[in-house]
Amino acid sequence: MTKHIIVDGSNIATEGRTEPSLAQLDEAVQALMDEYKSAKISVIVDATFGHRIAKKERAEFETAIANNELVAPPAGAVGRGDAFILAIADKANASILSNDSYQEFHGKYKWLFDEGRLIGGKPVPLVGWVFVERLPVRGPTSRRSVRTGKVVQKESPMASPEASKPMPIPKTPPPNARGTRSQKVAPTRKSAAPMKAAQPQKAAKAPVEMANDLGPFLEFVEKHPAGTKVKAVVHSYAANGITVRMGDIAGYVPLRNMASPMPRSARDLFKIGDAVTLMVSGYTPARRSVDLGVPEVVAELIKAPAPKKTAKKSVAKATSEKVVAAKAAPAKKTAVAKTTTAKKVAPAKKVVAAKAAPAKKVAPAKASVVKKSVAKKVLAKKAVPAKKAPAKNAVSKKK
Repeated sequence: MTKHIIVDGSNIATEGRTEPSLAQLDEAVQALMDEYKSAKISVIVDATFGHRIAKKERAEFETAIANNELVAPPAGAVGRGDAFILAIADKANASILSNDSYQEFHGKYKWLFDEGRLIGGKPVPLVGWVFVERLPVRGPTSRRSVRTGKVVQKESPMASPEASKPMPIPKTPPPNARGTRSQKVAPTRKSAAPMKAAQPQKAAKAPVEMANDLGPFLEFVEKHPAGTKVKAVVHSYAANGITVRMGDIAGYVPLRNMASPMPRSARDLFKIGDAVTLMVSGYTPARRSVDLGVPEVVAELIKAPAPKKTAKKSVAKATSEKVVAAKAAPAKKTAVAKTTTAKKVAPAKKVVAAKAAPAKKVAPAKASVVKKSVAKKVLAKKAVPAKKAPAKNAVSKKK
């Protein structure tokens, strides 16, 4: 009769599963106690067992560890608890309930091949847990352990020589595979037309997603022109602002319309569910979007002067109006033309006068000639008294 059984809890809890189950382990232990009523049972689990079971079972696991219903190996134990289980079984001369063969320990614990020292178990549908005595499976690891008489490391499974060879290059493409550019063959004259027809067409542009339905949007626009204050509820955060709801209408508040200067994030000013008072700053008909903002900021934007682009447009409109007016009154053009020609002719007269002006400067020259002649006459008159000499002779004669 088996007096003491050591249960490999991690192995039994993982039987037929990818992750261990504390409920499955409890069912196996209960069935083992019913079958081996006079035996003492100790359940050993590895150190990672509590982290691998479901979250809902962890509280029950901690309670079982605290009540010594489950025992975990000390930290740093070799073999994930296998060495600890075998050491307990060797010391207590007990049997082991496990589906593991412990091949790396065959050289040290040769009693594993004794009758009744190893028990296997599996859950059978509609029956429950069934336990049978078993012998360990021998393999390369077992032979190395027996040959050295020590505990050896498990060898990782080696790949076959064929698997180590490089992947072969397929000679034909897989079915329904599209050929690469290098595999495309230049079409002949006969096949050129079908190839053009088979070229895929460009994908159509995705339709623009509308923010609101047409009817409610038009009704809202009619009742709320730019500058109107509305009450809204913050609905969600967007990339560069927030979206709000005003009944059936969705609105958008960009960061630039929240504060001056613009905040770094909308989360600093608004929270989801806040009731706020906003002002309509404009509309985007292409998306049926309602643009909103904080009243103080939006009011300043509305009062701000128009940008340069609008000024250019107004100048263009003014020039077009002048052209239209000029076309409407052709008679004025002739009058203007006449005046312009008259103005143009006037400088010509000035030029002629300017050219003729130097001719008048000759007159002073004539005056100088006259002055010279006058001077000669004066000199001549002054020289006349010289003729009085004969008068002196006459006086002398009288004497």
